[in-house]
Amino acid sequence: MRVFLGCDHAGFELKEHLVSWLKDNGHEAVDCGALVYDAVDDYPPFVLRAAERTAAEPGALGIVIGGSGNGEAIAANKVRGVRAALVWSDDTATLAREHNDANVISLGARQHDLATATRFVELFLATSYSDEARHTRRIDMLSAYETTGDLPPLPEKS
Repeated sequence: MRVFLGCDHAGFELKEHLVSWLKDNGHEAVDCGALVYDAVDDYPPFVLRAAERTAAEPGALGIVIGGSGNGEAIAANKVRGVRAALVWSDDTATLAREHNDANVISLGARQHDLATATRFVELFLATSYSDEARHTRRIDMLSAYETTGDLPPLPEKS
């Protein structure tokens, strides 16, 4: 599987680790930066590139990394076609894929050790979308809003 990665200085060490881990586990890691450690760099240039490339390639997944992962998730979700999930547990890693068909995982490198963050990525990559009607319906509502800006209708009162 092709996996696009983007990070800032806070996520640099984890990103470097994951690039190697992905390659060692048969994935194609595409490093969108940061390519060197720079303590004052900004995440948007790297994260947006990883997110855009993920969205442009059906079947690809993305990993964005920062100190908390919050800003990176927000940035990635600005890209049309991206469903980025901030992951902080085994459950959030699997449910992001299973229920939300997330195509980008956002990690906080300062929140987890390398082994834990790697496990989240492993779970995320190994989990498939459930394709359940209720989840598809919700994703379709969000995709339609992203395209048109029209709010989904409110449910009728029973």
